[in-house]
Amino acid sequence: MKKVVLVYSGGMDSSVLLYDLIHQGYQVSTFSIFYGQKHQKELAVAKKFASLLSLQHKLADISNLSDIFGNTSLVANHCEIPDGHYEEESMKETVVPNRNMIFLSLATAWAISIGSNKIAYAAHSGDHAIYPDCRNEFADAMNEAIQLCDWNSVSLVRPFVGLSKAEIVRKGVELEVPLEQTWSCYKGLDVHCGQCGTCIERREAFYLAGVEDKTKYSSSAPSLKFLVANNWRV
Repeated sequence: MKKVVLVYSGGMDSSVLLYDLIHQGYQVSTFSIFYGQKHQKELAVAKKFASLLSLQHKLADISNLSDIFGNTSLVANHCEIPDGHYEEESMKETVVPNRNMIFLSLATAWAISIGSNKIAYAAHSGDHAIYPDCRNEFADAMNEAIQLCDWNSVSLVRPFVGLSKAEIVRKGVELEVPLEQTWSCYKGLDVHCGQCGTCIERREAFYLAGVEDKTKYSSSAPSLKFLVANNWRV
C-alpha cells in the first residue's frame, strides 16, 4: 500500500486533503506540531480526526523553541492576533518565521523512520504572498532538499496547489468531510472568533463555494452580510 505522512493541523484544508489521500488509497499517517501556538485547539481536533479514522498520529512538541519565532502574534503573548482579511498589511503579524521548513523537516524525519516515501501538505493557490514559505519556489526547493537528506528517497507532494480554498470546500463536501468540526481560528477561544484572518478566509471560502457554513462562530463576530457588503473587511 502507498504510504504518506500528512502534515496535519486539524484545519479545513489539511482535513480535506486527509480524506482525499485516503480516498486515493494511501495509508496515511498524520503529523502535527505544537510550537507554542495560541490556537492549541487545532491539535485536539487533529488528534480527534486521526482517532476517528484509526490512523497513526504523531505530535511533535517543539514549544520550548517558541521564543526563536520572535514577535509573531501566533505565539507571543504580548502580541494580539489581528482581525481582518489576509490581504491587509496587518496579517504579516501572523507570519511564523520559517515555519514550513521546520515542519516539513520534522515530518520528513518521521516519514523516513516509519518507511513512508511521501510527505504531503495542503498548500493551495490562495496561500498569500505574506507567507514566503508557501511559495511554489520554496516548496520546489524543499522537495529537492528532502530527496537528498537520506539514503531513502522521500518526496514532497502538494495535491491542492492548483485549487482555491472555495474549491477545497467543494471537494470536502464531495468527500463527506465534517468541515464544521475542523479548526481554523488563530485565537485561543472555544469557538471560531469569525474575524481573524483565517476565520475571514474560511467564511469567504464557504460563501464563494456556495456551501452552507455550519461552523460555530463567536456571538461577537460580524455577520456574513456585513462582511460581504464591506468587501470582507472588519
